[in-house]
Amino acid sequence: MDHTGKADAPPIARIQENLVARLERRVLNRLCQVMPRGVTPDMLTFTGMFGAVLVFAGYLASNLDANWLWLSIGGYFVHWFGDSLDGSLARFRKIERPRYGYFLDHSCDGFATMLVVVGIGLSSYVELEVALIALAGYLLMSIHAFLSVRVLGELRLSYLNGGPTELRLILIALTLAMYFMGRETPIVGDLNVFDLFVGGAGLGLIALFAAQTATTARRLAKEEPPRN
Repeated sequence: MDHTGKADAPPIARIQENLVARLERRVLNRLCQVMPRGVTPDMLTFTGMFGAVLVFAGYLASNLDANWLWLSIGGYFVHWFGDSLDGSLARFRKIERPRYGYFLDHSCDGFATMLVVVGIGLSSYVELEVALIALAGYLLMSIHAFLSVRVLGELRLSYLNGGPTELRLILIALTLAMYFMGRETPIVGDLNVFDLFVGGAGLGLIALFAAQTATTARRLAKEEPPRN
């Protein structure tokens, strides 16, 4: 019970089964141990946001010179550092603020994702319309994760053994391909190989959202059968 006499909310189960989870956890634990006391989780959250701004700026500036893509790659590392470490540091120091942290972290995640994907679409490598399909797929999966917290008490941080860190690694690889391959010629209509990759990933996320929605609905239907 809290001081108001209301029952405390049950803890949210964090489900994280991505490929690099164990290695990443060891790295984050070590960083938490050496982090200066003056560094706070909020500072790390906004560091992650700054990383997303760098990613956006790099893609936008790549229209002038491909070397700006290195700024985007650096931005991904800054974003990982802040976004992955803020909650880890709060839990390590036992200073969690569950509602505040959940709200701020996921609000920043949504804005950061918008910056990254729109930045890709504003570059000369991927059509904006294609990038927006990928953004729609990612946001649908985010909606599913947030709904699962409410109806299942589970915060799923990975799907099909992939999570935010794997996604950043894929985007870094995509950005390196942009740099070394240059602007590709269209191979299907007006779409080049980068368009097909980004658009295919977006459609895959939309399909995964539909599949996860059906799976969760069946689970809930069993747990809450129709009333006569």
